[in-house]
Amino acid sequence: MYRTHTCGALRMSHVGQEVTLSGWVQTSRDFGALTFVDLRDRYGITQLVFDQDSRPELSAQARALGREFVITAKGKVRERINKNPNRATGDIEIEVQELQVLNASKVPPFTIEDDTDGGDDLRMKYRYLDLRRTPVQRNLLFRSQLAIETRKYLAGEHFVEVETPVLIKSTPEGARDFVVPSRMNAGQFYALPQSPQTFKQILMVAGMDRYFQLVKCFRDEDLRADRQPEFTQIDCEMAFVTREDVLHTFEGLTKYLFKTVLGIELSDFPRMSYDEAMQRYGSDKPDLRFGMEFVPLKTTVDDPFHGGELVDFTSGKGFPVFDGAALVAGICASGAASYSRKQIDELTDYVKRPQIGAKGLVYVRYEADGSVKSSVDKFYTPEELKIWLERAGAQPGDLLLVLAGEAEKTRKQLNELRLEMGRRLNLIQPGDFKPLWVVDFPLLEWDEDTERFYAMHHPFTSPKPEDIAKMTSADHAVLKGMRADAYDLVLNGSEIGGGSIRIHDRDLQMKNFRLLGFTPEQAEYQFGFLMGAFEYGAPPHGGIAFGFDRLCAVMNGQSSIRDFIAFPKNNQGRDMMIDAPSEIAKEQLDELFLSSHPPKK
Repeated sequence: MYRTHTCGALRMSHVGQEVTLSGWVQTSRDFGALTFVDLRDRYGITQLVFDQDSRPELSAQARALGREFVITAKGKVRERINKNPNRATGDIEIEVQELQVLNASKVPPFTIEDDTDGGDDLRMKYRYLDLRRTPVQRNLLFRSQLAIETRKYLAGEHFVEVETPVLIKSTPEGARDFVVPSRMNAGQFYALPQSPQTFKQILMVAGMDRYFQLVKCFRDEDLRADRQPEFTQIDCEMAFVTREDVLHTFEGLTKYLFKTVLGIELSDFPRMSYDEAMQRYGSDKPDLRFGMEFVPLKTTVDDPFHGGELVDFTSGKGFPVFDGAALVAGICASGAASYSRKQIDELTDYVKRPQIGAKGLVYVRYEADGSVKSSVDKFYTPEELKIWLERAGAQPGDLLLVLAGEAEKTRKQLNELRLEMGRRLNLIQPGDFKPLWVVDFPLLEWDEDTERFYAMHHPFTSPKPEDIAKMTSADHAVLKGMRADAYDLVLNGSEIGGGSIRIHDRDLQMKNFRLLGFTPEQAEYQFGFLMGAFEYGAPPHGGIAFGFDRLCAVMNGQSSIRDFIAFPKNNQGRDMMIDAPSEIAKEQLDELFLSSHPPKK
């Protein structure tokens, strides 16, 4: 028998019992007469004691143990003299009577501790060692529990889990596909699915009514902390539903997961239109854990979310930056009037970074004594600047930060500044969760480079019923103003899930394809199977997909999804442990009718 208990199970109630434990040597400490070994498994750590006086040979064997040796130890549970209150097993220890080394270990390339000395690439190369660390194991256990509870909830709501194909047809819309050459069909290729979108819609045509799947998806795109080339979705679809039905069901799922897994009760989720989110926060995924809503000081386009009127408190004072701007707007940083010139210069450098692209930053201090000091003092009087502060609801001690330029770019820049100030002012509290439904997205977005429209979500998203008539318009402004019956679930500034009511009529789907630049032949070649299915009685349907890895990370207050994936890729899309991707043999290339010559760099 390798073990009677795990290394996290023993308590004072077990004192006097003979037990057998197995695991990995975490650390050992030699005090001459006594040798202590911490034995670790997935469940915890238990201290083993070896007595030189009573069992000298066993004690010598213990002193020869190295870190990460795999051992089995048999002995008697006894109370510890020096208890460890930070360990669940800290009241007891095992007086070892028998010891067996099951496997020796080389010295690990980094310490297997909560706070390790291993860098990212090193830990990913030796991922099997990194997975022994408690924080990483805790993340994977959390992921497992979340998956189990997701299945419980959806099964209780009459969803059926259906697996969809992994080898599918390539579609050029959206992100790049990973393609797979076919040996049996020379010169032809499968693609790995970016999502099971068309299959889940066909399942609705097939009468499955409610479908879900925890499914692997693949996108060949540039990577960052919250992206991986392969990732997991909670993918769902429902028939005979409106938007309200979908939002109600998946708000329920989110509340259930927070309650059962974290013990947190979430209140009802607020809703905000896409246009409102962009005008108030400059983002379609605003972080509502803190305020700092935008304060428009000059607008050239109607802003219905700030009174509906055009405003201009900045032009005609001789400051050309504001005179030539389509939008001048700011954020009020509470209590930040004490910022030094150096700190403000750091903020200016921050917004001028290429990733953000602002030309500069204007500040207005509202001093504690009620006086006003600004970087544009020579253009604006204290009375004029106080009008800005009043619009921002500023109080003495606050700092108003202002950006200006083209409206859309300025809002996005101000969003980045808002998030940075939220971090600097410690406005984001651990364990605070603020969910939000963002609804009524634009149906289409125009790309200046290719001079064509693209679907903001995907080509199968239904327009709002009242906007369908606009699809035949030749006016770009009218088409840009079309809204989709689409929705995103946002949590703490991260998009957790997105979905829409789908098009279920062939003619309407063809109209949408035409808007996206598809010829009838192209639409038929790529999606004829779906439009053909629509001709056999397709019900109204809609759905949503949650980013499962991202949901795990956000629920744990982390920004990176890597440590919630057992074997992730690095920022270059490489698996450091197995060294993939890699070249394949010429014989394999020949079987696939592919050139054996590597591409030129």
